[in-house]
Amino acid sequence: MSQPIVIIGAGINGLVAAADLAARGKKVRVLERGPRAGGAVRTEELTLPGYRHDVAAMNLSMFAGSAFMAKHGAEMAKHGMEFVPISRPFAQALEPGDYLGVSTDVEETLATFRSDADKQVWRDLMTDFPTRAAVVGGLLGTPMRPWPLAKFLWRTWCALGIGATLDIARFLIRSPRAWLDETFEDPRLRAALSTWGLHLDFAPDIAGGAIFPYLEAMGAQAMGMVIGKGGADAAVTALIAMIESHGGTVECNCEVTQILHRDRSVTGVIVNGQIVEASNILACLAPKHLLRLIGKTDAPRFDKGLEGFRHAPGTMMIHLALNAPVPWMAGDLGRFAYVHIGRSINTGARAYAQAVAGLLPETPLLVVGQPTLFDPTRAPEGHHTLWVQVRVVPAEIVGDAKGVITSKDWEIVKELMADRALDLIAEHAPDLRQHIVSRTVVSPRDLEAGNPNLVGGDQLCGSHHLDQNFFFRPLRGYADGSTPIAGLSLIGAACWPGAGTGAASGFFAAQRVK
Repeated sequence: MSQPIVIIGAGINGLVAAADLAARGKKVRVLERGPRAGGAVRTEELTLPGYRHDVAAMNLSMFAGSAFMAKHGAEMAKHGMEFVPISRPFAQALEPGDYLGVSTDVEETLATFRSDADKQVWRDLMTDFPTRAAVVGGLLGTPMRPWPLAKFLWRTWCALGIGATLDIARFLIRSPRAWLDETFEDPRLRAALSTWGLHLDFAPDIAGGAIFPYLEAMGAQAMGMVIGKGGADAAVTALIAMIESHGGTVECNCEVTQILHRDRSVTGVIVNGQIVEASNILACLAPKHLLRLIGKTDAPRFDKGLEGFRHAPGTMMIHLALNAPVPWMAGDLGRFAYVHIGRSINTGARAYAQAVAGLLPETPLLVVGQPTLFDPTRAPEGHHTLWVQVRVVPAEIVGDAKGVITSKDWEIVKELMADRALDLIAEHAPDLRQHIVSRTVVSPRDLEAGNPNLVGGDQLCGSHHLDQNFFFRPLRGYADGSTPIAGLSLIGAACWPGAGTGAASGFFAAQRVK
């Protein structure tokens, strides 16, 4: 009997790889240490029965637009994959009562701008978006291997010429603030777009971060957003059904304690004390966990690179069950999927600097998700869930930038930080607290305990700064997920092209298995 392809970890990348391989007739076996599959793409009743909360990821736009879905979307739909389209993807709550919002109706978007010059720039960016998105999106969809990358660069050079190609290269290394200051007049608009950088560890002044505010803003304008019907785990449920329909298995409560290898080739794993033989293993792991399972290799630079892989600051989650929608002072905020809360571009810059220094931010940046406005199946009739990310916070607390919280124990601090975050929301919705039925707060340490790949509460599985991105993710020479051990590949957000629900590294790795 042929050996199965073993996939360690049932996160979105592991499941996508398994589904693609199974559909190609490969025998696959997914081993998940936790009680449920999904990794950061899970939905659970975290507050009260009947209130379904996305544990981490909420936005499935990247998954919907992924190469995997382009290939397998029809089959996924047969297994119940259903998306909820959203035409008003995000807004920025600025000074109380003021906001800037992006919807798929360009005139509605521009009505929240104050500068006529910015309105024209926005239109110009929209006109240019298909061309630039094809280049940037093509880069993100290209494996970091010499031949595919060389072909991509040659096509780009031939299509755009030297000048335009170099302009895009310059754009890729710019900080959000540098690009926004050069592009827009209104500081409100700069604040609104810079917030997207924090979703991927790019504070306003970090080089290489301009791409994300640009892609999210233009993508939201052009296509809106999608979430999963009933929860983000709609994707997980469909993927498992697809895997099983082709004879594969997804097994939970399976702890892999060692990856076995001999003569620079993988031979199997030890799971729950038993040896499972395998000549192909895809490991959806944070680098430090991969190194822990394989031990030292005969490639010291690889070992040192995994040891030194740098994680982003932590995230804290607040899940609320509400008996009514959020009573926003600016009522139109109740029409957007995401409401970012931060008064200026400096709010994010200051919060990031404080978190990196080990301080609890005085004014953290908040991402407030309102999924039940668009998908009422997630809560009892007339009730709602609120999904709040507190970005960013330190995993190890040195002190409090505000000088109020004295504890350094996250079990104590998380409720105090939740109150601080709710105070910030209440500046824009003063009556919020009277509608809270229940709340659950998840600290960075809680996130890691539930999913060890989220080291220190880092929901990105590693910083995306330039020295750890592109060819250097997770380290030079191994950006395609390869390892010094034949038959063993690393997949997941620690590999190119990084975090998000697009699951490209899992899909890339599956294509390499013959």
